[in-house]
Amino acid sequence: MTVFAVEYVYAANSTETRNEVRPAHREWTGRLAQDSVIVASGPYGDGAGALLIFKASDEAALNSILKQDPFAQAGVIAGTRITEWSPVTGMLAGIAA
Repeated sequence: MTVFAVEYVYAANSTETRNEVRPAHREWTGRLAQDSVIVASGPYGDGAGALLIFKASDEAALNSILKQDPFAQAGVIAGTRITEWSPVTGMLAGIAA
């Protein structure tokens, strides 16, 4: 499995919609965490976006997963940056194995 760092940038003026959809989004991330697909996730302190760490077979599989995010379906994500990542030190070291 490959590890990916996914950064969300939230759409301007989407706070109200995000607040409405957040329970479904967190249920979605919770299920993926139980299945070891999401390693970690959470919003940035400034509320402008979030960082999610995924394990997936490839970027196409990851994109398929991301389309299922209730935030994506609600249109509150203005941008996504996906980067293949190799954690070598710390608590996440070796998760790509």
